[in-house]
Amino acid sequence: MPWPHRLEQARGDLLVCSAAMETNAQILDGKAVATALEQDLAARVAKLKDRQAGRTPVLATILVGDDPASATYVRMKGNACRRVGMDSLRIDLPNATDTATLLAKIDELNADPAVQGILLQHPVPKGIDERACFDRIAVEKDVDGVTALGFGRMSLGERAYGSATPAGIMRLLKHYQVPVSGQHAVVVGRSPILGKPMAMMLLNAHATVTICHSRTQNLSDHVRSGDIVVAAVGRPRFVKGDWIKPGAVVVDAGYHPEKVGDVDLEEAVKRAGAYTPVPGGVGPMTIAMLIAQTVEAAERAADRARA
Repeated sequence: MPWPHRLEQARGDLLVCSAAMETNAQILDGKAVATALEQDLAARVAKLKDRQAGRTPVLATILVGDDPASATYVRMKGNACRRVGMDSLRIDLPNATDTATLLAKIDELNADPAVQGILLQHPVPKGIDERACFDRIAVEKDVDGVTALGFGRMSLGERAYGSATPAGIMRLLKHYQVPVSGQHAVVVGRSPILGKPMAMMLLNAHATVTICHSRTQNLSDHVRSGDIVVAAVGRPRFVKGDWIKPGAVVVDAGYHPEKVGDVDLEEAVKRAGAYTPVPGGVGPMTIAMLIAQTVEAAERAADRARA
């Protein structure tokens, strides 16, 4: 669906505030795009099974501890696997797990030819060296794009699996034909699995990128200069509506228990040209890209086996 497109033509099943419905801002419907992507992935998985005598691609998910939100995310990813015909191997480890034990489990999955992708659910409990565990994942199975090697390759424009949330955002922008090349993109947040890879992906797409963070001065002025604003700061309604440049594209990568994101969308949509809703925007795309990259990893593994 080309950019721009009026709100009245967006899917009616999204929950949108009444103020937004009075604007011409376009909804970047991640739920709809993810659903269409899953249909394509289901066809690719079926072809893989035919090529491999019924062998099913497997995504291994590791959950350490008993955080309810993390458990929900892992369950959602398992459900997405099943929707496209893949298998999900769920590994639950206790909160007391140490780094050595987790590294040994990752080594086991790296060596298992039946597993094409490995996801270590973030965050892990305190006391575990998360970076060491992320980097232990074999790069060819790093379908969540969390390894330092994968990040480096992606940043240099080489073949690598991108961090799932930024990759999903880029896929969403491409679907709606949102111009990126030559635009000024402002990324609010610098986490290693969201803000930083987001900035690199936008840079690789020829945007001029500003990264803002907790030490940035005059933050609102930086945000007001953005043609594309990606909010990934982890604080509810942190980015205010009057910070948004008229006509800007607002991508809200946050989600909080009160079902709001990192942007005060009720006000922001009055100025924005397009925006991702919360829920129904970035979240479905994150899961869809994780599954898409697992399918790609399975296809590559099958090609190597035949070579």
